[in-house]
Amino acid sequence: MTGNNSDNRWNLSGKKALVTGGTKGIGRAIVKEFTNLGCQVFCVSRSSEDIEKIIYESGPAMVSGMRADISRPEERNDLFSTVREKWDRLDVLVNNAGMNIRKPTLEYSDDEYGKIMDTNLRPALDLCRLFHQMLKKSDQGNIINISSVAGQTSVRTGVVYGMSKSALIHMTRYLSAEWAADGIRVNAVAPWYIHTPLAETVLQNQSYREEVISRTPMRKIGMPQDVAAVAAFLCMPAAAYITGQTINVDGGFTISGF
Repeated sequence: MTGNNSDNRWNLSGKKALVTGGTKGIGRAIVKEFTNLGCQVFCVSRSSEDIEKIIYESGPAMVSGMRADISRPEERNDLFSTVREKWDRLDVLVNNAGMNIRKPTLEYSDDEYGKIMDTNLRPALDLCRLFHQMLKKSDQGNIINISSVAGQTSVRTGVVYGMSKSALIHMTRYLSAEWAADGIRVNAVAPWYIHTPLAETVLQNQSYREEVISRTPMRKIGMPQDVAAVAAFLCMPAAAYITGQTINVDGGFTISGF
């Protein structure tokens, strides 16, 4: 693809993307959005059954994938080898996989700290490094890091999760500047509460849910496709001059004062 043809400015036709954590919540919505826009997606999940299901739903011509726990370095290497064997280039890397353990700061164990960082942060940097050359081969390589408003302000979700998401935002800034000369754009998307399995564990508490909505100017919880649409736009040729940015998908939460 040239990336300059006006017919291609608003789609992802012919592009190839890797999405981690791509079978549930935001990741699943991103896979669906990308394929609807003509992008082939390689999907990663810790569940082989979930991978098979999303391939069946989207069709093997558009979606492929593998089971991998990207918190493990050896499985990240296996993922890279598999994708490199399948494709000669990569147009989009979406670092979406994440997890959380919510508790007061003084109650975290070293193992819990390591588990969050080894899932949310370390794999993202490692995959960026591993796939750098494949992204460079694209005429317009893109990295999308799924962060969170928890990386920008306190939202009672736990200090370690907030640290990991804040680091993703700063990693986005650094890589965007360093790799711009390689033709690779790097951006982040930072959601507020979105209807996902991870968020529903706390949103099922009615009083907490009502407080979340009361602090959101749009007075509703976001949907996974709201995040997916922004991720897709950032990878389009139409967004070719946008890099190093974090776009909040938050219903106005982060700009709302009293």
